[in-house]
Amino acid sequence: MSNEIEFGKKIPLTEMENPLTRDIDKLPTLKALELINNEDQLVPLAIKKELATIEKVVEKVTERLKNGGRLFYVGTGTSGRLGVLDAAELPPTFGVDPELVQGVIAGGYQALYKASEASEDDKESGAKDLENKQLKPTDAVIGIAASGRTPYTIGAVEYARKLGCFTAAIVCTPNSQLEKTAELAIVALVGPEVIAGSTRMKAGTAQKIILNMISTLCMIKLGFVKGNRMTHLRPTNSKLVDRSLRILMAETGLDFQQAKELLEKSGGSVAKALNNLKK
Repeated sequence: MSNEIEFGKKIPLTEMENPLTRDIDKLPTLKALELINNEDQLVPLAIKKELATIEKVVEKVTERLKNGGRLFYVGTGTSGRLGVLDAAELPPTFGVDPELVQGVIAGGYQALYKASEASEDDKESGAKDLENKQLKPTDAVIGIAASGRTPYTIGAVEYARKLGCFTAAIVCTPNSQLEKTAELAIVALVGPEVIAGSTRMKAGTAQKIILNMISTLCMIKLGFVKGNRMTHLRPTNSKLVDRSLRILMAETGLDFQQAKELLEKSGGSVAKALNNLKK
């Protein structure tokens, strides 16, 4: 097991104490909520400064996906859970294969509901977990770590880059090891957390927003959205069936009954229904 954190030498931005929330434990509930809300408003401002880099990441990832590659999110703790969450939401939303975008988290899927902090320090495991996914040079890997110093994530990104994959990082601390390891780094400087070191708060919010941006734009560029409608969604429940019908009606001008019949004839696929109508 390898641990590259140099304790006590330099405190990452995400671990620093926030002077504005020093007495939050003594405040009335509303005042404490106002403090949290004020800090949360810094997140979109920090992301706005990174839009040019996010654009480059989207273009690079899309290029890989168009040429048969896959996208892997790699992280630990909150960062890893957010990667798995974003990947899991893409198949029902855009109708893509679950293999196209995958989340890899230290400690395996058990770490989604049970803390597995010790696995964060194992640099070799990060590389091994990607190797087990049969990572190829045509793939893309995005390492997610608020502090940018998590050995597991650094090991994964190092392995991916040596293999020839496109690599990117999402971090919330400047000049981190992960930033230096990846080809491109999105550095969202949201500042110290309301509760010192609790990166499930502002840093986690920033990571979630950035992941939304990357995956959504990639899906748009791959043709899974028309206008602002998810024309390739999978109607796996009543809500999504209703949404599918509304999309069909809006795209084709059909009435409800006509759209319902077309969707049924097309096996519940909005994309197939639209294609069948063109024939």
